[in-house]
Amino acid sequence: MREELVAGVDEVGRGPLAGPVVAAVVVLDVDDPMYGAYRDSKRLSARKRHAMYHHIRRHARAFALASASVEEIDRLNILQATFLAMRRAMDRLPLRPDRVVVDGRHAPPLGHPAVEAVVGGDDRVQCIAAASILAKVVRDRLMSLMAVRYPEYGFEAHKGYGTRAHLSAMRCHGITPLHRKSFEPVRRLLG
Repeated sequence: MREELVAGVDEVGRGPLAGPVVAAVVVLDVDDPMYGAYRDSKRLSARKRHAMYHHIRRHARAFALASASVEEIDRLNILQATFLAMRRAMDRLPLRPDRVVVDGRHAPPLGHPAVEAVVGGDDRVQCIAAASILAKVVRDRLMSLMAVRYPEYGFEAHKGYGTRAHLSAMRCHGITPLHRKSFEPVRRLLG
């Protein structure tokens, strides 16, 4: 009897004021030597996350990443844009899992008949934790690249979250195309 293929799905970037939302889907190999060690990406140091990111990419049975743009976030709302990014990641997965588990309260429409939402899944379910790690590393890298384009905003440090430094930069330099115009306080700054 073959092992059940379970895909874990998670996203990163629902809360920031700038940048895309990034989703990942991972099907782990139960023989992965790190199986059991994956944790929610927010609980790991950047160094540990990067090491796990490379390990997951080498040892997972399959994985895929996708995003939803700032424009899609503003047009759809953040929840629907998150579901869109997750669906795109699932569509890119090179195999068909038997079951899909998603971090959160909502089981989004992912084009699979067996999708289950797991509250706190990024800390409790290994394949969701692995997806969390991939999504966080990729989104953080994207925001660091955007910091080169918009150095006055400090995206490399806060990754688009509404920190005091980010809010100050927005008041001083205005809004960039990376900013989510449907989010407060960006909307307020636009007048």
